[in-house]
Amino acid sequence: MRKHRSYQLFENDIPSEVQIVGDIAIDTEALGLNLKRDRLCLVQICDSAGSIFLIKYNTITFDSPNLVKLLQDENRVKIFHYGRFDISILMHSFNINFIAPIFCTKIASKLTRTYTDSHGLKTICRELLGEELNKESQSSDWSSIELTNKQIQYAINDVIYLHKLRDIFIQKLKNRNRLENAVEYFKFLNIICKMDLEGFNGSNLFDH
Repeated sequence: MRKHRSYQLFENDIPSEVQIVGDIAIDTEALGLNLKRDRLCLVQICDSAGSIFLIKYNTITFDSPNLVKLLQDENRVKIFHYGRFDISILMHSFNINFIAPIFCTKIASKLTRTYTDSHGLKTICRELLGEELNKESQSSDWSSIELTNKQIQYAINDVIYLHKLRDIFIQKLKNRNRLENAVEYFKFLNIICKMDLEGFNGSNLFDH
């Protein structure tokens, strides 16, 4: 197994003195996939310089003003893969109404890789970057006080490739004349996530 990169691990928030460069790739880990039942356990960030920051939550209290400021900094693009879940749990945990601007590599994949129904991070990393991700720790207990090396490796892998994927997908979207549509879809993610948190299925609102 490839040895994971160096990283900084914090509890509850990013210290004010920490320097974060440019756009940020973000992922989250929780106790499960139920937004109301399963609490946030970890937030992973990779900045434009490739620095890794892990923010661990060991209680149900989420007081993270520095992280919230980062999430709502409109001068930084927040890059997600399947942003719908991550944005929703961040909104719910920190009691915020928006995260912007956003780029979601899963949506970009669906708009450009129309020859397949496989849009998971593992698949697109293998195809576009030649990187093989180990997803063994995906369903592990992220509420543990001490994370295992495998969990840390997994957490880091979920963000370190997102900047490269974003760049590749921007070019693909331009080639297919779909970049402007993608930007509008990314903006709409905030609305979809709000509806999910209010108990509606945001993506089915316009079904007959």
